[in-house]
Formats: sequence, structure tokens, C-alpha cells
Amino acid sequence: MGKKQYKNWQAKLHEIIYEADTPAGKLFDVVLLIVILASIVLVMLESVKSIDKDYHDFLNISEWIITILFTIEYILRIITVKRPIKYITSFYGIIDLLSTLPKYLSLIFAGTHALVALRALRLLRVFRILKLARFLGASNHLASAIKASRAKISVFLFAVIIAATIFGTIMYLVEGEASGFSNIPKSIYWCIVTLTTVGFGDIAPVTPLGQFIATIIMILGYGIIAVPTGIVSAEYTRKANNEDSDKKKDSDLPPPVPPHPSDVHLNSQSCPSCLAHNHKDQADFCYKCGHSLHLKP
Repeated sequence: MGKKQYKNWQAKLHEIIYEADTPAGKLFDVVLLIVILASIVLVMLESVKSIDKDYHDFLNISEWIITILFTIEYILRIITVKRPIKYITSFYGIIDLLSTLPKYLSLIFAGTHALVALRALRLLRVFRILKLARFLGASNHLASAIKASRAKISVFLFAVIIAATIFGTIMYLVEGEASGFSNIPKSIYWCIVTLTTVGFGDIAPVTPLGQFIATIIMILGYGIIAVPTGIVSAEYTRKANNEDSDKKKDSDLPPPVPPHPSDVHLNSQSCPSCLAHNHKDQADFCYKCGHSLHLKP
């Protein structure tokens, strides 16, 4: 195969594997998602002893076929980009590797086969196929609100730990070993379980005073659950109000010239050099690295 033919083949393969806007690219990604789901189902069925006993060979062979297909796909993804290391060290590259290795590792280390369930992470590619990334703005706002609230939440959690330690020690003194509160760490464990309203029931107070203290802890638990939610909600609302204020200020300025629809519509085309996504329609060069978006022979 000549260099020109190789480049032409590489360009076509890159378009199929990394782009979801073409019919071939969409078909490739849809088939890939179906195979990933099939692989996860096979792992789940294999964990059921009765099913594994009757169909072990079929499940094992099917899983090996899928693993080999994923291995070929991983290799093709590497050889169809300009910078293989960029893909290998990228988020999806690491996930692709982690979803392929467990089956091979199971030949050396027992019990690692179940890790192929990591392939479920590869289903994140559905965001690229369905172009759902543009609708993740709300999740970004939530993550920002949680990040801005981390100091308040940290102080609150520290106070909860102190309260659990105090109440756990009191319950150890009130109930004692006869009621299952054999030591202070175990009593603190009971207090945390009660505060979070989980209530496993493995330890329970039996004395009237202990039950009264437990009642107070249960009531406090409802408030403890509500506080972090209120902190994050308040921060989220504050950020939303700030954005509305900024938009109001911008509305006083002369209206900008509306962009042409083709200028704002993003596609799933991937840069063969830096693997950047979300390029504008009909773009010829990557907005991030400036590399040509079209591999030419």
C-alpha cells in the first residue's frame, strides 16, 4: 500500500470512528454502544451462578469476541490520529484502555474479570452521538454551586462529626456493653447511622434514657440532611440571580448582530491532531490547535 493510499484510508477511517455526523460514523457509534451494552449484560449474567453453570462456555467465548473487537477498535483509534499519545492519555482513551484490559488480566489474576463492567463508562459517548453536550450547562452550574459551597459544607460536616462523637460517647456511657454499645467507636458508628436516618438496626438502645437521647438524634438527623441541600440551593440561586443581573445590564447595550445559523451550530467532528470536539459547521481548521480538520491523502 502506497503512502497516498494509506493516508486516504486513514482519513476515511478517522471520519468513521471519530465523527458522528456522517451516516457511517453514526452507524459505527450505535453499533459500538450496542456491543458495550451486550458486554455489560454478559458480565451480569456470568455473575449468576446458575446461568454461568449452564452457559459458561458461551458467555466466555462471547466476551472474548467482544474484547478482541474492542482491542481492534482501540488500535484503530490510535493509528488514525496525528498524536496517538494525545488520545491514549485523554479521558476517553483511558476509559477505552481500562475497558479492554480486564479480560486479559483475568488470565493472570483471578477475580479481575468483573472489572469489564467499567465498559459502562464508554456509554458516555452517547453524549457525542446525540449532541447532548450543549445541554450540560445546568450540570455545570450545579457543580459550580457545590464548589463555591465547599467551605460552608466542610465546616458543617466537621460540626456533625463532633456532634456524633459527643452523642456516641454519651450513648456508650448510658447503654453500655449489655445493649451492644461495646466501645466508643461502635457507639459513634450507631450515632452516624441514626443521624443519617439510615437505621440498620444492628444496635439499638434499650434503656429509657438511651431511647430519649436516640429520639433527639433522630430529630436532629432530619435537620442535618436539609442543611447541605439548603447551602447548595442558596449558592445556586445566588449565581442564577447574578447571571440574570448581568443579562439585564447587557440588554441596555445595543443589540448585537445575530449570527448566521451555520455559525452557531456545532457538529461532532473531531480534530485528528488534538481530538477537540464541538467545531462549527463547515469549519476547515481546529479552533484549539489550528490543525486541518480534514485528513488529506
